[in-house]
Amino acid sequence: MKIDLTDTTSSKINKALVQGRRALGTPAVGMVLTMIIVTDEENAYDSLRAAEEASHEHPSRTLVVIKRHARTLRDRTRPHLDAEVRVGADAGTGETVVLRLYGEVSDHADSVVLPLLLPDAPVVVWWPVDAPDNPSKDPLGALAQRRITDLYAVEAPLAALETRVASYAPGDTDLAWTRLTPWRSMLAAALDQARTKVTSAAVESEAENPSAELLARWLQARLHVPVERVVSGGPVVTAVRLGTARGEIVIDRPEGPLATLTLPGQPPRTLALKVRPTSELIAEELRRLDADEMYAIALRGNGVKKEGKGRG
Repeated sequence: MKIDLTDTTSSKINKALVQGRRALGTPAVGMVLTMIIVTDEENAYDSLRAAEEASHEHPSRTLVVIKRHARTLRDRTRPHLDAEVRVGADAGTGETVVLRLYGEVSDHADSVVLPLLLPDAPVVVWWPVDAPDNPSKDPLGALAQRRITDLYAVEAPLAALETRVASYAPGDTDLAWTRLTPWRSMLAAALDQARTKVTSAAVESEAENPSAELLARWLQARLHVPVERVVSGGPVVTAVRLGTARGEIVIDRPEGPLATLTLPGQPPRTLALKVRPTSELIAEELRRLDADEMYAIALRGNGVKKEGKGRG
């Protein structure tokens, strides 16, 4: 069910949500959080689709905040708010409100959103693009327990990463870090099996890859060894090599969903290591809303050598 509201207010939007639930016989209970997506019109559809897929695991009220550029003289001279309310099958397993803010209303998005938050429930803010330099100080970010950014959406991701280091606050996280969860799990399992001390490390990826940089910093901070960044021809993170006295521990994924794990003295084995869609990344981030201490450690890791020449 969809309800379109033109030149509206937060109070009228709340009434429309109640109206929609009553029409469908759907209670408001069961939703566990409020997800705020701050995006532009171009990226709104894909972002909302990812959030709705994640809502099957985490039923939520999703508020999409789109700050519209004025296209007519009327838009420039008269600030207003338009909304699209979705309940039932049109909103995943929760409720969705698409908010389009015009004129000066765009400068007060937090005042528009605040009355629409679920009472006594956590708030998560996600910026698929154009994240603020300091998410926790942003008016919308200040409402949230969890703030999600994505360095993959930035033109200069490594420069933006340094900005994230300076502005980090508990509750901040980035999808470039979330993409590394399978890599970190496999590396931890490989080290448990190898039971040998690591003396060096290298992370291979395309140039300027933020996930590879975070992985290198995490390895340096946890293993206390020098970590080399190596530029490879493949996309995203393609390999991690850990040097030991007994030989290299290697996870190699040049392309596709499969990786090869090599341990000293053991035959290579094939592992599943696919590139996950955004909906899976968001669902993972919503499973725990406390501070991600490992992300903070990875951000602040140091001693990573600059990119070297590719192998082979």
